[in-house]
Amino acid sequence: METKKPKRRVLELVGSFDQGGSERQALHLSQALRDEGSFDVYISCLNRSGSLLDEFRWLDEASIPEFKLTSFYNFNFLKQVRRCADYMKSNRIELVHTHDFYTNVFGMAAGALAGVKVRIASKRETGMRSEAQRFVENRTFNLAHAILANSDAVKNYLLKSGLASHKITTIYNGLEFARVKPSETDRGTILRELDLAPERNARFVTIVANLRSRVKNHQMFLRAAHVVSENVENVNFIIAGEGELLTETKEFARSLGIAERTFFLGRCTKIAELLSITDVCVLSSESEGFSNSILEYMAAARPVVATAVGGASEAVADNVSGFLVASNDYGALAQRIVELLRDPEKAAKMGNAGRKIVEDKFSIDGQFAKVMRLYCRLLDQ
Repeated sequence: METKKPKRRVLELVGSFDQGGSERQALHLSQALRDEGSFDVYISCLNRSGSLLDEFRWLDEASIPEFKLTSFYNFNFLKQVRRCADYMKSNRIELVHTHDFYTNVFGMAAGALAGVKVRIASKRETGMRSEAQRFVENRTFNLAHAILANSDAVKNYLLKSGLASHKITTIYNGLEFARVKPSETDRGTILRELDLAPERNARFVTIVANLRSRVKNHQMFLRAAHVVSENVENVNFIIAGEGELLTETKEFARSLGIAERTFFLGRCTKIAELLSITDVCVLSSESEGFSNSILEYMAAARPVVATAVGGASEAVADNVSGFLVASNDYGALAQRIVELLRDPEKAAKMGNAGRKIVEDKFSIDGQFAKVMRLYCRLLDQ
């Protein structure tokens, strides 16, 4: 009788369960690993809070250990590292995978202390860390057996910082198409549910990006919006995202005279419905790794105008599925938005091309298969 091979024990360490690209990617991966069945999947976090706990209903909040930090430079950090290492040892964790800057630093230290066989860190952004943070993270990467980059732009950024190429694997973010399939299709109902402009023939330009970091550069978006509003009738602008920069971003819209045309949705749970009534989607970031929002835009068959930063050019085919413009060039951003609003046929053609790109290159199944191969290869070495 053949002996059943024991499941390998994997720990996915996330920062929190807030709405964010890194968190969502980590939880989709964890769910796929559980469903596939080859691994025993454990989840731990630095902060056990956030709306994703409700969305990913299989998560048992009470069973998720929390290792809360106040700083990297105090006794509590050492205490929490020891707690996490003990947790890894007691659960015989064979592979730990961390998903952002803070979990990289914490999780690689704890994993090394626990003697975890395989330690995988992740890098999902470029150019948004201080010199001190980059120094700490690069030292942390020395403790990792592999570093997962979510775009070639991120991989090249890591190579320039001196990391060995054999450690770095590019695996793009994956998108679950169900996320952009609206449950409501009546435009009037969607407008009411989202509390958006009721006027007839309203046009919408949307950005989905958190308001926690200036790197998303909402001011560039609003400056372009001001120009667009002077050139296109019935156009409105939507900012979907939450964060501490909300108040000052609203004030900036008022200072430009477009407050009445700008709608702040906060944390939006109806992304599919929002994108279905959007004419043009925008990303105005100064720096990115690989944007989940761009994938959602394209999967929803919306034309994209994005800044050419990070991995944007690896997703958006310029002049095919959308347009790429220079960071902070709000004039060029406005020009491309106006072009698409004035030519709905071109916008639709670009949107359909974008959806095809996501289907071919950025499916959640494709991402999962590549991560599985990485896990198995490292565990078997």
